[in-house]
Amino acid sequence: MIYELTQPQKAAALFENWQETLIWSCLQGVMGKIFGDSLDRPGSAMALLGDFCFFAGRPEREILFYLKTSLRQDFVILVPKDGDWAELIEASFGQQAKKVWRYAIKKEPHVFDRAKLQSMVDRLPRGYALTMIDEPLFHQCRELAWCRDWASQYEDYRAFEKWGLGAVILRDGEPVSGASSYSSYEGGIEVEIDTREDHRRRGLACICGAKLILECLNRGWYPSWDAQNPWSLALAEKLGYHFDHEYQAYELK
Repeated sequence: MIYELTQPQKAAALFENWQETLIWSCLQGVMGKIFGDSLDRPGSAMALLGDFCFFAGRPEREILFYLKTSLRQDFVILVPKDGDWAELIEASFGQQAKKVWRYAIKKEPHVFDRAKLQSMVDRLPRGYALTMIDEPLFHQCRELAWCRDWASQYEDYRAFEKWGLGAVILRDGEPVSGASSYSSYEGGIEVEIDTREDHRRRGLACICGAKLILECLNRGWYPSWDAQNPWSLALAEKLGYHFDHEYQAYELK
């Protein structure tokens, strides 16, 4: 049997030393869920938050079967803690699970150069407006497919106001670029950043990212970054982050 853990911290030992804030969110009970093969002493577990699912402990095929049959997600990124979990994912899903490489970024709270970040913010091109996400913009973003992830993991604006944060560039009142919290944990956020296709290559993502980092620093929060691709990694490094390592994941539709 697979259970949703009512006390997610009971799976903490299985995810020990995994520097992934989405897992921390689940273990802290801020958002997301932990599933395991026991309510009290799980030996196998998965942490699920949004489109991401992390597997730790003893590789257990029943957990993968539960994910496939019970949770009904259209798309999920599977992240194994080790090679044994990777082998089980490949054996269980075959070609349905597309292997990809992602780029982990070092978590260095004191690495940012505030003056440099502010100089980036000051380069906002004429005709654009930079603003933080308020309640009307929160709801507006949730209605737009391309930027829904800036707000979609929060139950409502009250939850976002408490745990989340986002900087958005507007053109004629419409969001065209932004950096926001995909998820939150105690002490920080996980950054989600994107620019609408017709406004790319204008430096807007860099401006939004710089603004979001500055606002996080003002609150005493850490803006964690995980890069999906080399472009995201290059942007992170431009903003002051440092590359840590590549890791294997699987995209499952």
